[in-house]
Amino acid sequence: MCYKQVKTFRCPGCSSRLELIIKTLDGNNNRDAKVKTKTLQCIQCTKVFPIQNDIPRFVEQNNYAKSFGYQWNKYKQTQLDSISGLSITENRFFGVTGWDKTLLDNKILEAGCGAGRFTEIVLKTQAEVYSFDYSNAVDANFKNNGSNNNLHIFQADIFSIPIKLNFFDKIFCLGVLQHTPDPEKAFHSLIPYLKPGGEICVDVYDLSFRSFFNLKYWFRPMTKRIKKEKLYKLVKILVPLLFPIKMFITEKIPFGKYFAFFIPIAYHKGFIKEMNAMSYEQLLEWSILDTFDKYAPMYDKPKTIREVKKWFNDAKLVSPQVHYGPNGIVGKAKKHI
Repeated sequence: MCYKQVKTFRCPGCSSRLELIIKTLDGNNNRDAKVKTKTLQCIQCTKVFPIQNDIPRFVEQNNYAKSFGYQWNKYKQTQLDSISGLSITENRFFGVTGWDKTLLDNKILEAGCGAGRFTEIVLKTQAEVYSFDYSNAVDANFKNNGSNNNLHIFQADIFSIPIKLNFFDKIFCLGVLQHTPDPEKAFHSLIPYLKPGGEICVDVYDLSFRSFFNLKYWFRPMTKRIKKEKLYKLVKILVPLLFPIKMFITEKIPFGKYFAFFIPIAYHKGFIKEMNAMSYEQLLEWSILDTFDKYAPMYDKPKTIREVKKWFNDAKLVSPQVHYGPNGIVGKAKKHI
């Protein structure tokens, strides 16, 4: 498990090394006891970080990403290719990164893992994967992928990643940056952890004139303030009522997808080709999940392609490629050797 990679970790406060402390509940350091507490402690500032359910926790549990922890622990397997039997996540991952399907001996950082839909894919490359999230979605990822010895899961803040610098061959961050308080700062916070010559790939929602017509931005000032449990109950009631209407308008009425746009729930069939093979029940489950995902997050900050290009130029990365992709704007580049 990840806490065994203690030499890789650094204190997010002072950047010093950490040591693993194992104690029994009576406070004795007895490694053979059945009931133990495990923590990581900074050798410099002595700050202690708990290890809960075999996952090191470097942040408080009540944070701005708690809605994501809520949704991914409820829908921990919905988006997994291994469950759907489709290749939605695999196609998206390799399509945007352009990486090989065999990455043996690579160390890869996944920033913002959610329930582990991309974790599952990148583990198949035989890479050693370090995967973290700000929310307790790490628990869902652990349940889905934690049995793989190449995976190290931890809960941490993208703005102060508790890993030594210049460590990773590759870093990816998909579907995450726009949900942080400062997407540009979050992007730049990843670069120091790349090895010289290492590759980074990120995406972020696109800000354009079409954003004004996206109904989620009309409703989000209200919905993001609703308690996540109440919002989820509302979504669970409304989506099954509106989903068949949106499906009918989209599929049966000429130019219907433009009219259906004004029904404020998520609908993917016809927009993601692999989903055409899904059953009605699967499509409805994705719709409930993604509708909650639209309205619940504390932050949703799309960016223009010009802004993202500036991020890569300011970071002085090699051969940056910034373009539109399946989830907004994709950017990838290498770090100077």
